[in-house]
Amino acid sequence: MIVEVCANSYQSAVNAEAAGADRIELCSELAVGGITPSYGLIKKVSEKLGIPIHVLIRPRSGDFTYSRDEFQIMKTDIAICADLGISGIVSGVLYADGTLDKRRTGELIAAAGDLQFTFHRAFDWVTDPLKTLTELENLGVDCILTSGGRQSAEEGINQLVSWRKKAEKCVVMPGGGIREHNALVFKNEGFKAIHLSGIKFSKTLNKKPQLSMNTASYLRDDEIALTDFEIVRALIQSVK
Repeated sequence: MIVEVCANSYQSAVNAEAAGADRIELCSELAVGGITPSYGLIKKVSEKLGIPIHVLIRPRSGDFTYSRDEFQIMKTDIAICADLGISGIVSGVLYADGTLDKRRTGELIAAAGDLQFTFHRAFDWVTDPLKTLTELENLGVDCILTSGGRQSAEEGINQLVSWRKKAEKCVVMPGGGIREHNALVFKNEGFKAIHLSGIKFSKTLNKKPQLSMNTASYLRDDEIALTDFEIVRALIQSVK
């Protein structure tokens, strides 16, 4: 069984390899489901690790629909990963109605070329998983990362098993809430790969700062936070 560790930093990546992980998915900001890591982080990890590295290509948090400019950024990031010798890409695009954007996802797969391609947990938002699974196989994805449409992979085990049996060309990889106490469940069910972060918080400050830099109100799945033209223009006019 392949054990893929979702590494959110350089040290996480190093720890994952040292612990025996078969590969990592490199990303940043796990609290929002992960976004594309920086060039510097990708480069540093690629220079250090000897195991395969897959990189998450997701330019922002929120949903999985993207503007033309965002989509171009995604393709540029894939090209950068290829230049750095990365083994795989983790990405995908949906329409707002929860169906697969086959054209754009296909373009990302084409941009990845010979790199492995995993369709990420956007799969857990699709309205017709079995149809989408077939569409993704026809597009040539190598792997689908999913929790079975539930909050955790253990809760979604029945769906995961049915999708694994349905899949003919790609690997269905359970992810979400997998830890040392339940990993064997997925091996016993015949899965070829599992995905986990293995996160444990490490204290860096002796006490909490008086002012938090986290803004929970920004964390939304159905909306994205954008700098507003009218707000900024009105402010500038007031001070200039």
